[in-house]
Amino acid sequence: MFKKTKLVAGISIATATLISQQISAAGFAVNEQSATASGSALAGNAASDTDISYSYWNPALFANATETTLYINGSYISPSVEMKNQTATNNASTTIGGSGYSSTQGSSDPSDAATIPAIYLAVPVNEKTVLGVSLNVPYAIASDYDDDWAGQYHATKTEISDISLSLSAAYRFNDWVDVGASIQAHSTSMTLEAEVIDADDDGYGVQELEDDLSFGWSVGVAMEPQPGTRIGIGYRSEVDVNQEGEVDFSDISAVGQSTAVGLVDSDITADNTLPDLLTLSLEQELTDDLTLGLTAMRTGWSSVQELNIDYDDDTTSLSNSVVTFNYKDVWFYSVGLTYDYSEDLVLRTGYAIDNSPSDPDNLSARAPGSDRQWITFGGTYDVSESTQVMFSYIHLSSDPASVDKDGTGEDSSRGSFSADYDISANIFAVALNTTF
Repeated sequence: MFKKTKLVAGISIATATLISQQISAAGFAVNEQSATASGSALAGNAASDTDISYSYWNPALFANATETTLYINGSYISPSVEMKNQTATNNASTTIGGSGYSSTQGSSDPSDAATIPAIYLAVPVNEKTVLGVSLNVPYAIASDYDDDWAGQYHATKTEISDISLSLSAAYRFNDWVDVGASIQAHSTSMTLEAEVIDADDDGYGVQELEDDLSFGWSVGVAMEPQPGTRIGIGYRSEVDVNQEGEVDFSDISAVGQSTAVGLVDSDITADNTLPDLLTLSLEQELTDDLTLGLTAMRTGWSSVQELNIDYDDDTTSLSNSVVTFNYKDVWFYSVGLTYDYSEDLVLRTGYAIDNSPSDPDNLSARAPGSDRQWITFGGTYDVSESTQVMFSYIHLSSDPASVDKDGTGEDSSRGSFSADYDISANIFAVALNTTF
């Protein structure tokens, strides 16, 4: 009887690595790395010679710096998640004396606003070589459902961050070919919370995991085969993340803490692979004042098939918590225009199609992802010869998404849950670029 309850520590919070797709790019990436690039929906982002922030997608673009240059970016993400038709049942606790659970209770908006920073520094060594340092947040989010909502056994609170420090070098071969590469150090952390099934139907679990350091790399080439035509290719590698942490339970009954059920504090581990990213871009000057940008980005989301959290066998009898995703590789497409309005002001606009890697049969309360579209506006204002201010606005709209969990298999302790989601976001970014 008790064996059926061992999945109860798969607190449903295992899906937390994917919640950020409610806010930003399809999947759980953060694409808000540059106010300049965001203004044109990332169109031309691996080819542009505008400023050093484009080096996130192609390290060869650091070669455009002819002076020591500092770029500081801040993006404010304001999401909106609307739910309806939510319903959940869970009878797992009846096997250990509980009364079972059924609810149609909604929740306040679970998505939290967030500010995402990015910093770039380029230092020319000579006329051909530039060294670069950048600090980015490739993955980050915070979300918080009400503790008593219908899907409380599938998700309550989530906090995730991944901070990346990159050391780059770019080299100008000749007048039309630049190459570059970087090494990245990543530090990741996750806090994952949800209600748990217990004999008194009133338990709570918190999982905290972190990875001190993981490593990735990137390479790129930028070409200008003729004046006004720029082509760029950038590649960011997969990053293997090995996390360690603890699960802490509270308000657990004596039955729940028994050896047979195993709801006791324990060490936990999780191994995940962040996906690779291939970016192909073109910039074409149509006139002296108007430039067209095109970008196609392929994200290797097939590296994310499941999240498997392993509990220490020496301290608990709980089985691993497994959540299946079945993600697939997807493409992002964007087109944008840049217009030199005056000597001091440049304006930008763009449109993007951001395809979701999600398997519709494996959506969860933490990851109700769907295809989305971007509409963007932005610009650059020259404050002085050495300093510019960039600004951008992105509106993200998503196709409707439906979560439908039947409460069997890996969800046997979480119970059944279904809901319909409408997700959108408004993103504002401001950046300062200055040379020394």
